Amino acid sequence: MPNADWKRICCPIDFSDASRAAMEVAADLARRNAGSLTLLHAYPVPGYTFPDGSVVASPKMMQDLAEQAKRHLDEWRREAEALGAPAVDTATAVGEPAAEIVAWAADQRADVLVLGTHGRTGLEHALMGSVAERVVRRARCPVVTVHPHGPAK
Repeated sequence: MPNADWKRICCPIDFSDASRAAMEVAADLARRNAGSLTLLHAYPVPGYTFPDGSVVASPKMMQDLAEQAKRHLDEWRREAEALGAPAVDTATAVGEPAAEIVAWAADQRADVLVLGTHGRTGLEHALMGSVAERVVRRARCPVVTVHPHGPAK
């Protein structure tokens, strides 16, 4: 990464092993570049579709989700600080994760996004899609993807 002056680093996380691997890389980048790291958790509004209509989450359920996300983000912030990231903050966004990540990065003028990829293929990829893939396609800043198992040998 020659001449990469990445000071504003955003690491979208979903609290998975892939996200943990990405956070480790992002914390290292922040440490090496004396930059700031934001751990961003983007999640959709839960809803269910029934034959006679759709039901979305209640305000109480949304509040519980927000509180749970904050607790997890605080824990992950402490881990990123322990890994040497000099300045770590957290943020949440509610909506389609890839779109929210791209919008947040543009609004906050992130220099780079560092996110984990689950490495799904085949039918699983077709059904689940890939947030990382959609972010790579749409983001205006560089995107570093990290697989939880490290590079292939």
